[in-house]
Amino acid sequence: MESVLSKYENQITIFADYLEEFPDTDELVWILGKQHLLKTEKSKLLSDISARLWFTYRRKFSPIGGTGPSSDAGWGCMLRCGQMMLAQALICRHLGRDWNWEKQKEQPKEYQRILQCFLDRKDCCYSIHQMAQMGVGEGKSIGEWFGPNTVAQVLKKLALFDEWNSLAVYVSMDNTVVIEDIKKMCCVLPLSAATVGESPPDTLNASNQSDELIFLDPHTTQTFVDTEENGTVDDQTFHCLQSPQRMSILNLDPSVALGFFCKEEKDFDSWCSLVQKEILKENLRMFELVQKHPSHWPPFVPPAKPEVTTTGAEFIDSTEQLEEFDLEEDFEILSV
Repeated sequence: MESVLSKYENQITIFADYLEEFPDTDELVWILGKQHLLKTEKSKLLSDISARLWFTYRRKFSPIGGTGPSSDAGWGCMLRCGQMMLAQALICRHLGRDWNWEKQKEQPKEYQRILQCFLDRKDCCYSIHQMAQMGVGEGKSIGEWFGPNTVAQVLKKLALFDEWNSLAVYVSMDNTVVIEDIKKMCCVLPLSAATVGESPPDTLNASNQSDELIFLDPHTTQTFVDTEENGTVDDQTFHCLQSPQRMSILNLDPSVALGFFCKEEKDFDSWCSLVQKEILKENLRMFELVQKHPSHWPPFVPPAKPEVTTTGAEFIDSTEQLEEFDLEEDFEILSV
């Protein structure tokens, strides 16, 4: 324990060592819709990055399904990315985008509750156990690597059991976001949070910038962390206090999932307007945005929780009971 504490006791000093790794330019850096001026706000930028929940490979958790793997090293990276994306949506949902994490500072109870949703236990709604077993219904064996679409479908289905967060998760089909379908889904389901649209930046034009990407890498194996006797979680290993990694956008794998969060309908309307203004004007765009459900598509039916008498954790603890969920194969963009 002493070695762990000493590793993190000088967070400011650690950050100072990494400031030099960023170029000294006048460019703006966008972190999940929030801008930082790189030349004058490097410390603020690093603080914003370290505040994001960071999920990585873990080892020594209880075997998945009772007899399965006790580590997701080598196969769980995409699941961890999905966890990070959804966790950011929940932070925005309960604490707001401007909330910031500080080491060894008492955090709001909502923060602890969000973190506990992702612990590596079968009774946590978005745990590696739940995601891996729900993946069986998507044609993935436990311990098999997931692609972005599988993660999207799994999160959409697990969200149906998550009554506290009340999220409607919409997964677009054929890279097309349908406004009518999203509004129909959010009106039908008894939800306090809508889907699609963490407020994007005022301008998305990066043609004159390097447009490098800053990312949190899940490919680090850490030991399983459980709740303590007082019901809280030691969160030191769930925040990246190391130098954030960067990559050229040209090296980005084209098989990606994009996640957006909207708390209210007006946020979604604002997101749609910005997408139409800044993204759809491009010749090569990652997705389409349409008002009406395409006539040649099957009718849109909002997802519904299967009629079961057990809890969500118990429900998907038996992979034989996954047959009520449809298997969806095509790659689609995730919009959380």
